[in-house]
Amino acid sequence: MNPGLSTRVSGGTATVTISNPAKRNAMTGDMWRAVPELVDRLAADRSVRVLVLTGEGNTFCAGADIGSLRESGDENRGLAQAAEEALAAFPKPSLAAVRGYCVGGGSQLAAACDLRFAEEGALFGITPAKLGIVYPAAATRRLVRLVGPATAKYLLFSGELIDCARALRTGLVDEVLPEGELDKRVADFSAVLASRSQLTQAAAKEFADNLADADTDTGAERSAYWEEQARGSGDTAEGVAAFLERRAPRFEWTV
Repeated sequence: MNPGLSTRVSGGTATVTISNPAKRNAMTGDMWRAVPELVDRLAADRSVRVLVLTGEGNTFCAGADIGSLRESGDENRGLAQAAEEALAAFPKPSLAAVRGYCVGGGSQLAAACDLRFAEEGALFGITPAKLGIVYPAAATRRLVRLVGPATAKYLLFSGELIDCARALRTGLVDEVLPEGELDKRVADFSAVLASRSQLTQAAAKEFADNLADADTDTGAERSAYWEEQARGSGDTAEGVAAFLERRAPRFEWTV
């Protein structure tokens, strides 16, 4: 059992819940430390096709536990970066389901997911300027890719919270759901993702996350690798056959 993190797997979706309700699901050092191992285990589980990250109750995550920052700030910041990078490297689709506060390290974790769905009333903020902390370079680049330089600077310079409407408009979230509809939408969309070709998803994720490599030798090598995977996978033949036969495809290639 991971401290402050629970996992449930159903229908190809692994739901990881952040649980520290006494502190609005703030992340302790032990919680940060547990994330990479948990993510690696779910990545290796072939029954898992989608990862959903959410928070217990009405809060996603209020960031790092400030008390633990006082005790071992540098160590915990390193643990937070490792957790974020492990989540970003998860080879299958990941989705953050956000209610309430998604602040500081919470926004860091949400941004590391591929997609973010939020319930109306959620609030987002990245607050290192309130604490005199240097936000990690990799996390800053990830944020800039999501929302653009101007909005990233607004969030980082000010530490101010923004609402769902602005988060949606700037690309920080992908969908905003009315109160009471988030869980169903996330479950339905996760089922859609789980039914699709993991081959397509894995290649698309790698290409989208490494756009800088597109016109390099590395990009060409990775394109050739995925083309070879496609030729040997059977997914294309299955997809075409399912379309012509008007049935749901049964894709077998797995990460």
